[in-house]
Amino acid sequence: MRHYYRSSLIYFVLGVGLAFSCVVYFRATDPDFNFNFNFNFNRETSLTTTTATTAITSTTTSSTTTTTGTISTNAMSKPVIVVGSGLAGLSAAHEALRAGARVHMLERAAKPGGNSIKASSGISGAGTRFQRDRGVADDTSGRFYEDSARSAGARLHSSSPSSPMREAERRVLIEILTARSAEAVEWLADEIGVDMRTVAQLGGHSVARTHRGASGPPPGAAIVGALVKKLSGDPRFTLSTEANVEGLVVSESETTKAVEGVRYASGDGETRELRGPVVFATGGFAGDAHGLLATHRPDLAGVPSTNDARPASHGLLGAVRAALVDMDSVQIHPTGFVDPKDPAAAYKFLAAEALRGEGGILLSADGRRFVNEMERRDVASAAVMALPRNETVEGTRQWDVTLLLDPGACEAAASHLGFYVFKGLMRKTKVRDLPPAVIEAVDRYAAAVAAGRDDDFGRRAFGAWRLPPGEANRDEEVAVGTVTPVTHFTMGGVAFNERAEVLGLGGKGGEREEEEGAVALAPVKGLWAAGEITGGLHGDNRLGGSSLLECVVFGRIAGREAAKSLD
Repeated sequence: MRHYYRSSLIYFVLGVGLAFSCVVYFRATDPDFNFNFNFNFNRETSLTTTTATTAITSTTTSSTTTTTGTISTNAMSKPVIVVGSGLAGLSAAHEALRAGARVHMLERAAKPGGNSIKASSGISGAGTRFQRDRGVADDTSGRFYEDSARSAGARLHSSSPSSPMREAERRVLIEILTARSAEAVEWLADEIGVDMRTVAQLGGHSVARTHRGASGPPPGAAIVGALVKKLSGDPRFTLSTEANVEGLVVSESETTKAVEGVRYASGDGETRELRGPVVFATGGFAGDAHGLLATHRPDLAGVPSTNDARPASHGLLGAVRAALVDMDSVQIHPTGFVDPKDPAAAYKFLAAEALRGEGGILLSADGRRFVNEMERRDVASAAVMALPRNETVEGTRQWDVTLLLDPGACEAAASHLGFYVFKGLMRKTKVRDLPPAVIEAVDRYAAAVAAGRDDDFGRRAFGAWRLPPGEANRDEEVAVGTVTPVTHFTMGGVAFNERAEVLGLGGKGGEREEEEGAVALAPVKGLWAAGEITGGLHGDNRLGGSSLLECVVFGRIAGREAAKSLD
């Protein structure tokens, strides 16, 4: 008993510390918080000067548009313009700076980070030194490629003449993503200084390869914070927030269109024009519930989302006839938290897939397991949505599913759990205080883990679960929370190629030979894209950890290519 109270005290102190850390880093994801990075913003006054050698550090405070760093301007040079400040945009900015270019980043929100800052499970990479340190020695980029291709499903093999992207083109993107995955993880660790030591297996992956920190803030916040801080120290980098891009500056000849810059509305109400090569990294359209989401997936009306409500940016690319692909491919994540304080809220906080990866299980309203929790997200979500809905919640379509973590999973996911408990999204309770049906399900699963074989649903990876079956577990503490499926990610978006160039419709002599009835694609000069704004990479389903990965891999490519165009 003395040992129990001593352990409880230790976990309480640890939980408080972790919760405080998560509060600091999660403020950008919650309207109740006010997130701040560890550097100061300067106020933007001017983007150009009349002399090539003048360096301007803005100190004006009247404008609401925010700029990071010192603006070094040159009347004869153009910056790489990065639209969006999530991980894809930040990665592009880093590489463009590294290539010698100036960078001007435009973010429509009040603070940087986008949806990337909310990422909670990590970034996937195959063949990293962190895997080897954890005893995962048999992973390769080829194995990761096969997992990703399998996850992409039927869309990968689609060969319709009217399809904007063919199987070969999709496979090239998957090959680049997986072949450069280890480099991406180790770049974040070695050059950006982000902890990547913890490695977990997520649904649809055949091995543990999703990386996050061993402690401190969740991975999205840690990565975004480190990158913004690093970029802010470069005088060639400018970050303007509350800067809403309203259109592309396009030049047109008889045969082609070229992007030469953007027009944007600043926080002070002025419309400005900025010239230079453009990298679009504005994210997906899962938060555009009454726009693109309603157009392409009207069947998802009423399903809550992990995305803040905001209009999508895809329409801006219509000026250059950018090809859109897989627009009806929308990821439903199986686990968004139902907040007991506001169960009908349309916005849900994501219950990280890492919670299941570390051993968590899902239970139906009557206390039974109903799916292999390590299945792909589309499979797990379909299993949840096959259960009876909770008809008592008005305004949203919800299912009441219990997410349960044993002490081992709680310890492995402590950096997440402390925050979830602090927010009231999960609670601790003893096994003996659970409903009888849940206790029975816990015992049955615990016995399966002990035997190393899940005969009910075929789960093979049990994470850090260590709870034994039977009376021996009744005084053990578990963590429980209610979850429901949520719209989370859009696999559809603008077509792009291995150089992260945006592909436009109706090009001549472009990416491939025209066939009878085929859609011709060609790169749009001056325009690149990376991250969730793009389509054609993930097909029917995105694997966990591949969102941050594509942001790094293709964001870096986009930044390098855009900078190269200035030569």
